[in-house]
Amino acid sequence: MAHVTNSPIFQLCDDYINRWAVLDPVAATAEGITGAYAPATDFSPDGHESRADLIRETLHALAGLDARDENDRRAADHLRERLEVTLALHDNGEPFREVAAPFGMINFLRDSVDLLPRSNDDEWRDVAARLAAIPGMLSGWRTSLTLGMQRRVVAARRQALELSDQAVRYGTAGTHAALIGAYGDGPVARDLAAGVAAAHEAYLETGRWLRGEYAPNATERDAAGEERYALGARYNLGDDVDLRDAYAWGWEELRRIEREMEAEADRIKPGATVSEAIALLEDTEFLTSSEAYLAWLRDRHDEALERLHGVHFDIAEPLRQVEVVLVPGEAGAPYYTPPSEDLLRPGRTWWPAGQRERYATWSELTTVAHEGVPGHHLQLGATKVAGDSLSRFGKVSWVSGHGEGWALYAERLADELGWFEERGTRLGMLCGSALRAARVVIDIGVHLGLPLPPEEAERHGPAWTFEVAKDVLYNRGRCEPHNVHPETVRYFGWPGQAISYKLGERAWLAARAEAAARPGFDLKQWHSQALALGPVGLSSLTAALRRITPNGHSA
Repeated sequence: MAHVTNSPIFQLCDDYINRWAVLDPVAATAEGITGAYAPATDFSPDGHESRADLIRETLHALAGLDARDENDRRAADHLRERLEVTLALHDNGEPFREVAAPFGMINFLRDSVDLLPRSNDDEWRDVAARLAAIPGMLSGWRTSLTLGMQRRVVAARRQALELSDQAVRYGTAGTHAALIGAYGDGPVARDLAAGVAAAHEAYLETGRWLRGEYAPNATERDAAGEERYALGARYNLGDDVDLRDAYAWGWEELRRIEREMEAEADRIKPGATVSEAIALLEDTEFLTSSEAYLAWLRDRHDEALERLHGVHFDIAEPLRQVEVVLVPGEAGAPYYTPPSEDLLRPGRTWWPAGQRERYATWSELTTVAHEGVPGHHLQLGATKVAGDSLSRFGKVSWVSGHGEGWALYAERLADELGWFEERGTRLGMLCGSALRAARVVIDIGVHLGLPLPPEEAERHGPAWTFEVAKDVLYNRGRCEPHNVHPETVRYFGWPGQAISYKLGERAWLAARAEAAARPGFDLKQWHSQALALGPVGLSSLTAALRRITPNGHSA
């Protein structure tokens, strides 16, 4: 039975996105929503309340609607779950202590400029307008944080200082300066230059304010505490999990991966420890220029698309390209941004180049699978080409456990398909998996204040601190040295997100194992149908996949 595309539930989803994009055009840019919207989001208390009112109104309307078919039911469940947890975060005061680095407000605004199209003068005017709006947006954000301070709802001092440094770096390094050269001399040149200057000064002003005004009023405590953490975990997983069980499982999984790493190290050099094998690879498997690194990344993305299409996935034509972007001067982890709704903006993988003199290729092939293909690019791209089976809300929303879980599953799939043939690349994949397992124990351990298991306490210390977390991340998670500090800062300031990778992968693998046990299972078909579901919380992932029969129809 075909889905009725103008069903009241789908209409409500569409209406919510239209109204939400008006209230948050910067996030709409990030999600690739097309339309004529204002250049700025209101991050003041009034802006946050307006978005919360829209959620309340939408949930009220949804309560009066009945699902007509499976697509309707899934759309309603997803809309309800996402809006309820977002509203819970608002009611808990989270927008009024939204201070986190390196993926926080400053990075969000910077990316929102980079993601705007700029193929003609009108689009360049939009870029100039967004740049000119950054001072006002940061001012509204500071007003919300000031209200948070008045209510004693504050973030950790560590996050404020790190974000201050990031803001000052953006201002002094001229993070938007290249736009002036990219545009050249034309009718928008003056407005563009003025916008760039205003944005840079606003970053500097905000950096000074964070250090001088906010940090002295912030909490010295890094941990979010169990109540806030459980809410963050629910938002990122789409599920309420037993956090202490997940903590114990994370340690077990880390040890399992380490045993596999030891065997892989011995294959690279008989008798070598993991550390010795990594040192050998670091001295042999690398590139020395950003140009060569970018070319290598592009080749690996293209190769992945060619190897998968028509074999393990049917990749829609608009998704058969991925744009690869280097981010000079920035440290941290690579990430992905999806295509726009109209598919005119391609999917992009972003690779922070930091201050490196060497670019280790042995460890980054697995990240191509994660961020690009068959990871986020195929997953998020599938929602853009899903047609009428997926609501507009489903096409642009996100559940980290579902999305990051799929991306980690994609790395595992690449291993199963024999992609890691080049020297050291399979150890690189295992190092990545160890990193994600280390995230589970660090994130839950830090924010809930759990003790390290006795055998781990002997090695690292009995209690979680920032230095202990860095030690576990570096020595057990095998995090690259230039990423250890920003990654640890990230976990401390983003409670509940770091666990979404491994716990999400666990859910995807369990769902596939259950499907594979049924007669008629076909992996390629399962991949297509699984991605066509769009984002769902982990609490309903297995059930949603269970309703897909071998012929691809809903049961």
